[in-house]
Amino acid sequence: MRTETPQTIRLEDYRPSDHLIDRVDLDIRLAPHDTRVTATLAIRPNPAGEAGAPLVLDGDDLTLLGLELDGQAPPEEAFAATPSSLTLHRPPQRPFVLRIETQIDPTANTKLMGLYRSNGVYCTQCEADGFRRITYFLDRPDVLSVYTTRIEAGREEAPVLLGNGNPGEAGPVAGTDRHFAVWHDPHPKPAYLFALVGGRLDRVATRFTTMEGRGVDVAVYVEPGRGSRAGYALDAVVRSMRWDEEAFGRPYDLDVFSVVAVSDFNMGAMENKGLNIFNDKYVLADPETATDTDYANIEAIIAHEYFHNWSGNRVTCRDWFQLCLKEGLTVFRDQEFSSDMRSRAVHRIGEVRTLRARQFPEDAGPLAHPVRPRAYAEINNLYTATVYEKGAEIVRMLRTLLGPRTFRAGMDRYFAENDGRAATVEDFLASFAAESGRDLSAFARWYERPGTPRVTAEGSYDASARRYTLSLRQSLPGGDGTPLVIPVALGLVGGSGPLESTCPRVSDGVFVLEEASDALTFEAVSEPPVPSLFQGFSAPVRLEIALDDAERLALLRHDSDPFNRWQAAQSVAMRLLLDRAAAGSPEADEAGPSAQAYAAALGGLLDTEALADPAFAALVLGLPGEGEIANEIGRDVDPDAVHRARQTLRRHLGRSLRGRLSGLREALAPADGGPFSPDAASAGRRALANAALDLIAAADPAAGTELAEAQLAAATNMTDRLAALSTLALIPGPARERALESFGTRYAEEPLVLDKWFAIQATIPEEGTLARIARLQRHPAFSMTNPNRVRALIGSFGLGNPTQFARLDGAGFALLAGTVEALDRTNPQIAAKLLTTFNSWRRLEPARSSKAGEILSGMRSREGLSRDVADILTRTLGTPLTHS
Repeated sequence: MRTETPQTIRLEDYRPSDHLIDRVDLDIRLAPHDTRVTATLAIRPNPAGEAGAPLVLDGDDLTLLGLELDGQAPPEEAFAATPSSLTLHRPPQRPFVLRIETQIDPTANTKLMGLYRSNGVYCTQCEADGFRRITYFLDRPDVLSVYTTRIEAGREEAPVLLGNGNPGEAGPVAGTDRHFAVWHDPHPKPAYLFALVGGRLDRVATRFTTMEGRGVDVAVYVEPGRGSRAGYALDAVVRSMRWDEEAFGRPYDLDVFSVVAVSDFNMGAMENKGLNIFNDKYVLADPETATDTDYANIEAIIAHEYFHNWSGNRVTCRDWFQLCLKEGLTVFRDQEFSSDMRSRAVHRIGEVRTLRARQFPEDAGPLAHPVRPRAYAEINNLYTATVYEKGAEIVRMLRTLLGPRTFRAGMDRYFAENDGRAATVEDFLASFAAESGRDLSAFARWYERPGTPRVTAEGSYDASARRYTLSLRQSLPGGDGTPLVIPVALGLVGGSGPLESTCPRVSDGVFVLEEASDALTFEAVSEPPVPSLFQGFSAPVRLEIALDDAERLALLRHDSDPFNRWQAAQSVAMRLLLDRAAAGSPEADEAGPSAQAYAAALGGLLDTEALADPAFAALVLGLPGEGEIANEIGRDVDPDAVHRARQTLRRHLGRSLRGRLSGLREALAPADGGPFSPDAASAGRRALANAALDLIAAADPAAGTELAEAQLAAATNMTDRLAALSTLALIPGPARERALESFGTRYAEEPLVLDKWFAIQATIPEEGTLARIARLQRHPAFSMTNPNRVRALIGSFGLGNPTQFARLDGAGFALLAGTVEALDRTNPQIAAKLLTTFNSWRRLEPARSSKAGEILSGMRSREGLSRDVADILTRTLGTPLTHS
């Protein structure tokens, strides 16, 4: 068995399909091992394609049972069929009908792509190219068809039968114990948006009336007995539908909208037209099993998939190079929704933390690629933080440049002009150029350039002239020197708050940096200011500016921009952490003057603002993560030194703020022990109380153990219970082991809760964690066939435990690599995602990077690797695709 060599697909090679498929009639007869699919395709030559070209349909592990062309079986020499393709050598040069019958085994489909069977439920995942595992097809996003689907199954096995579009005829199959349902989707769509579900499911439903007055049946389907946990997801759907009407003028367009939760799913969720299929972790919630973070994620991901109805479904992608056109745009839309549902400032900080934790390292490593790549080898590996999160930042910058009114007009034009089409980034930008009258060709470079830009800022103040000059310079590592268009939202801050000034080149608080370097002059500045740059994180850049701790802490106290207040605290903390990581003994300066000033500034914030905005205060108290510190160090990273530095500063903060933290925990405790609410205000109070617990435990492990045990015993919700368990997990001793054992026993029948339990143990930064993981892999609830279990245990280890993943003996690397190799045989997509954990291996200090390199090279020498894993491995070892 040889390794599959990835074939490079290039944007420059795109050409339209030689054929189009106008209508698809599917008859799918579900059975666990012998599902029969009959596809009747109305095909015609594409006027934009090559005349007389053969018809080549994609397949993947298919068995052809029958073939008819216009009702007749074609002669054997007229076609060629393999499990991966079906070719008509000389198709008619006119419209014709092709009828194809295939056989598939859903139970054996461990890749979870195409049609598979999960816990007795039939479901599909067709993005990006899973439809070819159901029937032979032109499986590309620019072939749009109208689908009618008849689904048949045993009544007892699958009483619920769902498809895309609107329901039609349904009933028993005469003389059998089976039944059928017909679904028709009137909106042309690409094959990747096809879906069906069949199984025993509970239904929770409501009715929604659109802005046009049309009634829609909205339903969430879950495993039997779990309907009580679907209410929040259902409410999130309705709120998403209403918000998209109000914010973007986008009404829903079918008679039904369904969400189905399944337990085995490679992705978070999928936006199939009218039938969204979800990983159940993003649907099921109640106070006993879901944290505040779970509730927020459910709200955001429900919204994201619903918003795809327009930004992805009604307007889809011409090719997979345009993936950011639907994903980046829809991430921006779900971010705006969540900001309106919750605290905009707090949510924005969360977005940037995610970007810096996931996308900045991607941009700095061997897996770097543009937001719109020029080439790829395996499409499943293109679903990255760069496409999603950085893609969303580009849309946000566009709104900043044009203003909300013009941006909305551009969105309206984009939807109107591209409805029912497969569009490109150029189509998207053209709509905004037309509405604004602005040339956006320079702005479009953001889609083409990999890497994170750096902006260097330097200021000088002339007291006699009351003038402040700000110089800005941009650069892009590895770039050709051509500048990007960078919106810089800014202000000046003085000793008591924002300063008034005049600068004609700043409009509505934004300066657009379009040259490699530029300078701004601010007049009538009454005192030496501290510049507040990139307010709200107005561009995804790294800012370099020589501010001392006193100036940064002045921003924390006096800036009007919440993001930059948080950023100021993070910058001071990062400087302290970097100094300690570089020192031979980070404890030596634990209580030095700089650390004391930092703690005092945080104490002042807690005194004045903590109870007014606890969610923001909790974020300010949080230190940069070990991954963020490593990213700042850049090279020769010693994870042990980073860990020691962070632990030292946590301990200092806990000791300095101990009295305030204890008082906050008391003040934030619910006065009446009332019912749990997942609303933003209540979640913020819990976040601050639990942040206080974390720092108290860092300062005094004995006191932290006592408080955490008490909280664990008294907690009435999963947020507080899990926070207490997380605190105990970092304190070695019998109390930790008792708590872990009790938690595992209590939730033995709750897989999603056990995922949290797996993750907490996988991230314990101790030498014994590898042995603990080995034991957990033998736990009855752990399964290598379930992506959630693998991500919870092995994924959490790789991403959240740098000291043990990057152990000097290489055992951490070997653990993850071994899991990748084992998983690659059954689910290459998940295996490849795990392998991306090695993205930063070259930036480790030499002894560790040498071990990682040996293990990665050993993997490359093995035969039988999938395309997914081979692609990531090749690029991780330093032979990336060419993007120029």
